[in-house]
Amino acid sequence: MGDKTWLPFPVVLLAALLLPRAAGFTPSLDSDFTFTLPAGQKECFYQPMPLKASLEIEYQVLDGAGLDIDFHLASPEGKTLVFEQRKSDGVHTIETEVGDYMFCFDNTFSTISEKVIFFELILDNMGEQEQEQEDWKKYITGTDMLDMKLEDILMCNSDCILESINSIKSRLSKSGHIQTLLRAFEARDRNIQESNFDRVNFWSMVNLVVMVVVSAIQVYMLKSLFEDKRKSRT
Repeated sequence: MGDKTWLPFPVVLLAALLLPRAAGFTPSLDSDFTFTLPAGQKECFYQPMPLKASLEIEYQVLDGAGLDIDFHLASPEGKTLVFEQRKSDGVHTIETEVGDYMFCFDNTFSTISEKVIFFELILDNMGEQEQEQEDWKKYITGTDMLDMKLEDILMCNSDCILESINSIKSRLSKSGHIQTLLRAFEARDRNIQESNFDRVNFWSMVNLVVMVVVSAIQVYMLKSLFEDKRKSRT
């Protein structure tokens, strides 16, 4: 069994870029990780979650023979929520309870091939966002708007600005998520192409050697047909 790894919460203060004293919004917390899983081993990770939050796990096998892995997701009580065998990728979303969720990648079925695995966690409704948004509102009264002099912004109230920043935050989070997935797809495609390139080069060399050997044999056989093997009489 592999080492147990605890994943920390990544905290992003988007509103701090706009308001120096803002407590900050907590957007969808997400993190990604790429690691190498040796042949015959299993690696497990643990993620603490609050009540009624959303946990989304997406994984891909980027490199390794077969591009497959066994995946296991368990609840804090140890109940199996997801179990997949020989999968190259997968996406799973669950509503959580309080406790530590375990998810494992199992490569014990492979005896010689290690796997390069990418996975991403997206955590929503973590319980602190609404309170932080309420705390943020008291900082945007009067001249605390960083001299934003556009008329449409000055005419907005706190709810208007809050809605706008939430929309920007959501779109930035989605853009970052898509870019992360595209990088993972690009890495897997590049690994496949490099593997195919090495395979083509190997068999090309094998064919070249076979052709040289066959050509030499043909020349020898053809030459032997014109040799006079009869002994000359004197």
